[in-house]
Amino acid sequence: MEAVISQKKALKYQLQDIVLDVTWSKIASRYFGKSSSWMYHKLNGVDGNGKPTEFTDEERVQFKNSLFDFSDRIRNAAYQI
Repeated sequence: MEAVISQKKALKYQLQDIVLDVTWSKIASRYFGKSSSWMYHKLNGVDGNGKPTEFTDEERVQFKNSLFDFSDRIRNAAYQI
């Protein structure tokens, strides 16, 4: 459980600059086909039953790639202005 907590802190720390600016429910839906609660459980490290949860290795790669894609979409929109 301690590893999950430290990973949770690390993930939240890594996202601290954007965590309030991103609509995580849209990321969950668009890139994972999942609900907003699924995403918030993963980000918070605790599932709906209070049990530890985390992104799998594959989901971590997918999450990373979704953020790259999202940032590219933002950059492209900015270039359009």
